Amino acid sequence: MATISERKGKRGTRYRAQVRLRGGEPVSATFTRRSDAKHWALGVEAAIREGRFAKPTESRRRTLGEAIDRYLAEVSPQRPRSAREKARHLGSWKRKIGGFLLAEVTPAVLAEHRDDLAKGRIPGRRIRSGATTNRYLGALSHLFSIAVREWEWADENPCRRVSRRREPRGRVRFLSVEERRALLDTCRRSPDQRLFPIVAVAITTGARRGEILSLRWADVDLERQVAVVQDTKNGDRRGLPLAGIALQAISTLAHLEASGNQGRVFDCLPGGATFPRRAWMNALREAEIRDFRFHDLRHTAASYLAMSGATLSEIAEVLGHRTLQMVKRYSHLSHQHVSEVVKRMAERFLA
Repeated sequence: MATISERKGKRGTRYRAQVRLRGGEPVSATFTRRSDAKHWALGVEAAIREGRFAKPTESRRRTLGEAIDRYLAEVSPQRPRSAREKARHLGSWKRKIGGFLLAEVTPAVLAEHRDDLAKGRIPGRRIRSGATTNRYLGALSHLFSIAVREWEWADENPCRRVSRRREPRGRVRFLSVEERRALLDTCRRSPDQRLFPIVAVAITTGARRGEILSLRWADVDLERQVAVVQDTKNGDRRGLPLAGIALQAISTLAHLEASGNQGRVFDCLPGGATFPRRAWMNALREAEIRDFRFHDLRHTAASYLAMSGATLSEIAEVLGHRTLQMVKRYSHLSHQHVSEVVKRMAERFLA
């Protein structure tokens, strides 16, 4: 016997028809008109009586909400760094279209909600950017990829046919020579002993703040002048070459370490391996540096590498990027190096 239930939502009234199979789970489908739901149910019942009914695919049985719940329970724990962000993005999709069957999540449905996301505001802040909107689509796309490849809950990934929003060019804010000197001087004078070594490592190696604070003495080799980051953003290990002020700062901390060089590098200082935010803000204010974030030290390191003649692949290797896309923003800074390459070619072949 078929049952038809009415559901009212943001996109209007929808009708879900459900028919129970003999000795099995019920099958269901959702429609915008009650007459379509009745017609489908009658057709399924007739097919069952005549023995020609084929069990629908999982995409006709599973809702997006079910898929999101499974993803958050099974996949997200394997990616702890992004778990919180993925939960926020997927939670938004669940609230909007979680009741849809996976087969009903079409590119048209996704495009409509993509546009709604783009028009929305981040609580207490600006209108949601194109980059942020794309992160929401990216989270859902990965879910569908898993549903297709591993769970066999879907036949295709509809997100691949949805256009992404245009994203602004990546920010490239780096310290000028005067700013760098002023900032390092104020960091050296800071009452917080953690500030200068953290900034020195960041500006020299381009390491992220979390990577620096997580460094352990077991991963630091002062003789080889390298430190190994065991847990990076993309999950790879990465070596940080220690040179200049970074090597001097870490060597100084090694002399202060009194626990047999087993713990985290910054645990030997008051405050431990936490970021000295107040000291950092005070240093920026004293150095009269505006519109600058700690992450911009990573851009500073990359920019200095580009201006020193490093290739994009070399910059990507230092920063730990798997592709060159993220480091193309620094290509304009290496014009002098590129000019020298073209000049050598012209002198050899075109003179």
